[in-house]
Amino acid sequence: MAGNSQRRGAVRKGKKGATVGSGGQARRALKGRGPTPAAEIRTKHPAAKKAAAAAKRAQAPQVRGPRGRKELPETVVGRNPVVEALRAGVPATALYVAQGVSVDERIAEAVQAAGNRGIALMEISRGEMDRLTGNAIHQGLALQVPPYDYAHPEDLLAIARDSGVPPLLVAVDGVTDPRNLGAIVRSAAAFGAHGVLVPERRSAGMTASAWRTSAGTAARLRVARCTNLVRTLKEWAAEGLMIVGLDADGTVDIDSFELATGPLVLVVGSEGRGLARLTRTVCDATISIPMARTVESLNASVATGVVLAEVARRRRIR
Repeated sequence: MAGNSQRRGAVRKGKKGATVGSGGQARRALKGRGPTPAAEIRTKHPAAKKAAAAAKRAQAPQVRGPRGRKELPETVVGRNPVVEALRAGVPATALYVAQGVSVDERIAEAVQAAGNRGIALMEISRGEMDRLTGNAIHQGLALQVPPYDYAHPEDLLAIARDSGVPPLLVAVDGVTDPRNLGAIVRSAAAFGAHGVLVPERRSAGMTASAWRTSAGTAARLRVARCTNLVRTLKEWAAEGLMIVGLDADGTVDIDSFELATGPLVLVVGSEGRGLARLTRTVCDATISIPMARTVESLNASVATGVVLAEVARRRRIR
């Protein structure tokens, strides 16, 4: 009956005395939420916030240097360099002009060239320009260029095979000055080479400086990148190409360079130490340039141009 405290479940007696029971309403009690969710999917948990931040970083990749530090966008800075780069046809994504800069004929030409080529024109504060260029002397003008789209070494070989003439490729071994690399690319294009190969490590890449020095020829001559130069040279040798290294103490004089008319890879060493030891072991021959005794050596790009000119001459008269 109602109010009967003796009914089952109304009162429980324990060691500490009587306690109120469920009163027969246990089936109407709230159900549990189940096991606790993992920390990564609980939005307020620090682990979830950390995972969300990591996912955001992964979706927005950043260019980083060899030690993991952020790198600034590749830019050509200064009025004369920017105008020269635009004249040479260097690919660009944006032209930045500092607010309040005094306009002269170089800035006017740069703005007009950018407009003609459909390059975005951005006017930014001097503070933003300083940050963009890493506090370089920009003179109120900067040109941003995209990362170079390197070819695969196999692409260079295919281009050479399809050309109808004996393959002529240039491989760069440890050239660290991008201006030297740009000059090598320019000489390679001028004397009929089918492509240039650079290693990923310990070598200059196709930066804005290399683009500018190449005078735009990098847009017409493919540059490939490989992870291991020695292995790639061995693969090309297996395809029938002769590997010839450019060296001051070469075994072959340029005047007797009979290999010039056949399938050829010319390997250029660094500005200081020349060809690396392992690179030298895969060369079928090394070639030298005779010089006056008062001159010890030539710049890497100049020496490359001399040898390529001789290769082109011999191929013309073959």
